[in-house]
Amino acid sequence: MKFIINTLLVLCLALLALAAKEPERQVIISYPKNTPSSVLDEAKKVILDAGGFISHEYHIIQAFAAKCPAKVIESVKALGEKHNVIIEEDQKMSINS
Repeated sequence: MKFIINTLLVLCLALLALAAKEPERQVIISYPKNTPSSVLDEAKKVILDAGGFISHEYHIIQAFAAKCPAKVIESVKALGEKHNVIIEEDQKMSINS
């Protein structure tokens, strides 16, 4: 009987641990004009592989918006370090204060 209760307790704890999701951040990631497109593609791949998604791709500037786990941001920063990547929180802007 104790074994069954202990097993159920361990299973419940394991399910709770799996259900706890890492916080996600909405960011805009931009690069200077002369950055190769392969650098952007690599950053997008890292985000997608981590379970994030690309919500918008900008065409006038070399940038994209994404929602991804917070830990992935550091990986994207490291990948774009040579190319002066800029990562900022995506937020709503308004002209009304």
